[in-house]
Amino acid sequence: MIATVLNLSETSKNSQHSMYWYTLTALDVLLFRDAKPFTPGERAWAGSVFPPSGHALAGAIRGFLQTKQSITLKGPFLYYEDQLHFHRPLHYVGDRPLVPVAWLSPQPKRMWDQQMPMPLMTEEGHPLELEKADSGKLRQFLTYNQVLKLLQQKSLTKENWLCPTGIDPQPWTVESRPHNAIEPGQRTVKDSDGYFVENAIRLHSGWSMAIALDDDTHTQLQALGIPATMRLGGEGHRVLIERCLTLDEQWATLQAKSKENYQAAEAMLTQDPQKARSLAYLLTPGVFERTRNGVATCRAWPWEWQLAHAANKNQTPGPLVSVATDRPVPISPRHRDGNDSVPTPQVFAAPPGSIYYLARPEELHQDNSTHKAYKWRQLGYTELLWIPYGVNK
Repeated sequence: MIATVLNLSETSKNSQHSMYWYTLTALDVLLFRDAKPFTPGERAWAGSVFPPSGHALAGAIRGFLQTKQSITLKGPFLYYEDQLHFHRPLHYVGDRPLVPVAWLSPQPKRMWDQQMPMPLMTEEGHPLELEKADSGKLRQFLTYNQVLKLLQQKSLTKENWLCPTGIDPQPWTVESRPHNAIEPGQRTVKDSDGYFVENAIRLHSGWSMAIALDDDTHTQLQALGIPATMRLGGEGHRVLIERCLTLDEQWATLQAKSKENYQAAEAMLTQDPQKARSLAYLLTPGVFERTRNGVATCRAWPWEWQLAHAANKNQTPGPLVSVATDRPVPISPRHRDGNDSVPTPQVFAAPPGSIYYLARPEELHQDNSTHKAYKWRQLGYTELLWIPYGVNK
């Protein structure tokens, strides 16, 4: 399927969208350290993360604009051959989708901890641990066109899942780089703080990152002159930031279809509740944090989404049936203390590609601008698309 891009002027598009898309093309390797502390004197490895966090991107843009303003962004996503690319949904084993046990017909008899989300199986009724799918050269990132097919309740073929010739499943290479400090007047490495190793990211040819920015930030970037080079990540490495009108239309199309799916599922609640079943597809790291008695806890799904299978008969069933996710993403946010930017306790986010099976669609509390976690949404975290259940069946 070929995306249709409307030939609209910048002026007319400004009236339709409040977010403006830009591409970030690496001019060299990029360095993004994760939230794990390290000490060079202990000959440590400095951990890395890619794509970068919303905090890192907002900080880079503020540095480029020389301002302390609030920034709202979407992304980051990958960009290749004029299309946005998104992390593959994690509810697939190879090219086969997983289904909550209770949604299979006939329902297999399985026991699990009722205080946790429901187990997942393939449509044939096989548990996940028995699957031996060979991922091979399967895509780890889906194109805009392929994600739009999922939103439209169309199946992805096996050919859709295969990487095109010459394209790797992961479109970047990790390069380990040692750092040495030499003793003054000698040719030996310092014993105390003279050595550590960190990982650099080298994007493959033709690949870039893509982010959307709010109207005020967009106006300031245009006033400075775009394209331009901007520092991003550690050690002063730079990216070329360019306006990309094509992505405005792609993002608007995905958002419109997602909203349509959400509303259609809501409408089915009173007619046929089974047709209200929905999948929430997480596009960016999902931050689900709750503080009780001064202790902050993160988990892989929203705290407000109660389980549909209430473990206690006195509990009110919620919408969440099951979750398909992977290892958490550590994020080290920062906040401004006077004129200084200081680190805050790290947060563990659900990874992009996580899928939430819901008996009915339900919005997130952090989508409300009055919620204390709304600031995470402003930095691009917890971006969801709504997919009707039944895709690829």
